[in-house]
Amino acid sequence: MTNVLILGANGSLARVAIDMFLKETDVQLTLYLRNSRRLRNIDSNRIRVIEGDVMDLEKLKKAMVGQDIVYANLAGSLESMAKNIVEAMNATGVKRLIWISSMGIYDEVPGQRYSSILDSYRNSAEIIEASDLDYTILRPGWFTNKDEIEYEITQKGEPFKGHDISRKSLADLIVKLAVTPGMEFHHSLGVSNPNS
Repeated sequence: MTNVLILGANGSLARVAIDMFLKETDVQLTLYLRNSRRLRNIDSNRIRVIEGDVMDLEKLKKAMVGQDIVYANLAGSLESMAKNIVEAMNATGVKRLIWISSMGIYDEVPGQRYSSILDSYRNSAEIIEASDLDYTILRPGWFTNKDEIEYEITQKGEPFKGHDISRKSLADLIVKLAVTPGMEFHHSLGVSNPNS
């Protein structure tokens, strides 16, 4: 049985991924978020909820005990969060990390110049890449609510294709990364619908 810890579990992308994990896999989920009252319609014997802040290192370490995979879906002080997550994973021996970042952090989007708005995403990705974790960084396009699974992946250093990605498409990739041993370890993936 695979255990997945979802950090930032009430995010709009995380909610779609949670539904997909429950419908398409047999993984056990631990949902970690600051305010558990915000979770609605979560009723499964495969879910455990922990109320906590990623910046609370001791609580984060406790949540990681027994986990196989950490999927981080966060906003805010991403650099500090990345440092805490790497430290907690190293302390607890959890190796697999799926980290949500943003398109454009490597100036890889044709026709779009790098913006300092992306500094936190880029710096946190550098922290993850410098770790010895089995990470996969996802750099999605703009989220949509389209009911579709259609996406293309580009590797770090390749031009980004498209601009949008449905949450459902990204959740599909997250679930595949979580349940497929060795898939895209140590890669930073651009993810978008190339037709957008």
